[in-house]
Amino acid sequence: MVLPPSPPVPSRPARRFVVAITGATGVIYGVRLLEALGAIPGVETHLVLSGPGKRTLIEETDYAVRDVEQLAHVVHDVKDIGASIASGSFRTAGMVVAPCSIRTAAAIATGVTGNLVTRAADVALKEGRPLILLVRETPLHVGHLRTLVALAEIGAIVLPPMPAFYHRPKGIDELVSHTVARVLDRLGLPVPPGAERSAPEAAPP
Repeated sequence: MVLPPSPPVPSRPARRFVVAITGATGVIYGVRLLEALGAIPGVETHLVLSGPGKRTLIEETDYAVRDVEQLAHVVHDVKDIGASIASGSFRTAGMVVAPCSIRTAAAIATGVTGNLVTRAADVALKEGRPLILLVRETPLHVGHLRTLVALAEIGAIVLPPMPAFYHRPKGIDELVSHTVARVLDRLGLPVPPGAERSAPEAAPP
């Protein structure tokens, strides 16, 4: 069952976050992030779902595109480069591309703003706002690595969704939730109970 996001708290301006889902494998990261953001009061989500992202969603999950769109407060067409999030005057608190294809990563690194995903990412960088990229690719050749270095140099946060096992996950969903918790932490948002990113204390030697 898809639950709609919580309405922003009307007494103060909502904290807007942009979530983009591209065609790399791991689309569930974007879905779970939308669910987590939707459960936080005072947060407004803006979704951009690319064409390849829609295809991957259908192939990898049981979600329909409309189900995922209902998780966001605002949905933007990936071709609409005149959308609100394409302008720096539209204030947001950050952007996450989850998952981020290597093609999208390369476009962002070189400033190629051919669609709303890359344009909104470019806006986040030029305005000094957090931009988190869950880059999904392996193995990586030198060209990929240079792209990731370029992204870090211009201010992006490269956060590949690498699973951690110190919390002894019981399944894939817990691995995904752990990565989403790390994203929320980097955005300065509360982490859901049970998804804390901290490792257990080490046993004495």
